[in-house]
Amino acid sequence: MTQRIHKAMILAAGRGTRMGELTNEIPKPMVEVRGTPILASIVAGLVANGVTDVLVVVGYRKEVIMDYFGDGSGFGCRVSYIEQVVQDGTGRVVELGRDFAGDDPFILSYGDILVPAESYAPLVDFTGVDGKLTVKISDDVSKGGAVFIEADRVTGLIEKPGPGEPTSPYYNAGIYAFAPSIFDYTARLELSPRGEYELTDAIKAQVRDGLHIAAVELSGAWADVRDPEVLRELNEGAG
Repeated sequence: MTQRIHKAMILAAGRGTRMGELTNEIPKPMVEVRGTPILASIVAGLVANGVTDVLVVVGYRKEVIMDYFGDGSGFGCRVSYIEQVVQDGTGRVVELGRDFAGDDPFILSYGDILVPAESYAPLVDFTGVDGKLTVKISDDVSKGGAVFIEADRVTGLIEKPGPGEPTSPYYNAGIYAFAPSIFDYTARLELSPRGEYELTDAIKAQVRDGLHIAAVELSGAWADVRDPEVLRELNEGAG
């Protein structure tokens, strides 16, 4: 029987210090690309693919996000909020979605990842898997995560691989689909060498335990809106 996802969690608590003055008054996910806040484009893409409930993890200038989206009724979904008080890594922040997810699978996206709406389509189909992880083909995966794949199934991950470490042409694209079992793994996370609780460590543990984490290659446009240069390129390419 087909299982479809109707819930999504978006991580939007960060200021985005690399954006400089652009985020003096707003959090990075509310920076506009082609006239629309990044976060609004994410929500619209999710709703277009059947997502009805969205949890936004807020922090820096949270009122900007909450005033913009309200209860979500103007965006075709229900929007709720939870605050990330301590910035201690991507693994711990996922824990904030435990009550929201309940017994249901959910999509997880970072609030600065911009993709076309159709990119979410393969994620909302959650049939026969324990999780999904999106990847892009890249010549340089050193700034993010290298993902190792066999027959469309994730077999390993290395976060920001250094010189001499194994590498892969597949770059972690930062959008996921998870079953509630992810919370069993995030709860057991230990600090990484970088001093954070890393979501990728939880996924690696799932893979080691034999869970089926499927790789989804994104074929369309993809942007990590991480700094003013990327933002400028996106806006200059608008028309």
